[in-house]
Amino acid sequence: MATQAERLTDIGPPDFRQFLHPLIKKNYGQWRYHEILAPGVLCHVAESGDRLYTVRAGWPRLVGLASVRLMADLAEKYSSGYLRFTSRNNVEFLLADPQNIEPLKQELAAAGFPVGGTQNSISNIVHTQGWVHCHSSATDASGIVKAVMDRLCDQFTEQKLPGKLRIALACCLNMCGAVHCSDIAILGIHRRAPRVQHDTLRKLCEIPNVISSCPTGAIRSATVDGQPSVEVIEEQCMFCANCYTVCPSMPLNDPENDGLSIWVGGKVSNARSAPRFSKLAIPFIPNNPPRWPEVVEAVANIVDVYARNARKFERVGDWIERIGWPRFFELTGIPFTRYHIDDFRYAGQTYARSTHIRY
Repeated sequence: MATQAERLTDIGPPDFRQFLHPLIKKNYGQWRYHEILAPGVLCHVAESGDRLYTVRAGWPRLVGLASVRLMADLAEKYSSGYLRFTSRNNVEFLLADPQNIEPLKQELAAAGFPVGGTQNSISNIVHTQGWVHCHSSATDASGIVKAVMDRLCDQFTEQKLPGKLRIALACCLNMCGAVHCSDIAILGIHRRAPRVQHDTLRKLCEIPNVISSCPTGAIRSATVDGQPSVEVIEEQCMFCANCYTVCPSMPLNDPENDGLSIWVGGKVSNARSAPRFSKLAIPFIPNNPPRWPEVVEAVANIVDVYARNARKFERVGDWIERIGWPRFFELTGIPFTRYHIDDFRYAGQTYARSTHIRY
């Protein structure tokens, strides 16, 4: 019989313990170690000697009902109905019987869901909403992720990279994704300030709210054709789309000027060096849906150069710090431009301040 804590209520989320695999419940907090048996296959060993197996498969963030039903059917067939979704949009099946691993992998492969993403490989790309849902996106999210992972799928199903590689995508500078701390980040960028549609603004929007929505004070009151309106100081605009959020008469999206940038070297872990933010590698790439070939080639090129030149267990940022940024630009063939020069007020605190330059 379920305890009071495990019963469903209409107040707050349900208690997570009722969804745990029986072996996880039994050995909760008493796991000794885990090992990777094959790409995408893990074995967790408890102090009691119990073993729980995990099969990880790549999974789109945006899916149809048929895919959800397929995963549910596979879970019922091979893992007693237990599965979980990771923060990087992978699906993991929790198996008590190791005999079910290979049949499950075969069915996943037949359905088009590759197994992998563990250890020294590319895990699934964490990304934002993109054109499907977000009103401030400068580019798509799921479409680019699909195109990039189609190209790099062998780096997901195999563990042959020097270290683990995390790729993220955010469709605008608000960065709902983890682009500020990923090995390689794809970031959508706006290059033109919001357009003010004066005729409709005074009918649809409250001007004081529009002005106060801007975090940088780039929006000011103005008089246009004898009527109250607003104006945008482009030098102060940070392209956040807060104004468009409160006022549909200030659209930010622009098919001709919106595009993408590539950032590298970020990470969260502190195993070998401190966590670090990503830094700019490619300032601008145009939007070319539906397959974004320039973005795919740019990311694949950086991954290929990293795979050939990094030492074992080096992350992208660690590799770049070892060889120096001039050498990184030389190896990847990325041109260095004035946009790479960080002129932020406190940027000097992050500069290498010695006279030693590594080439």
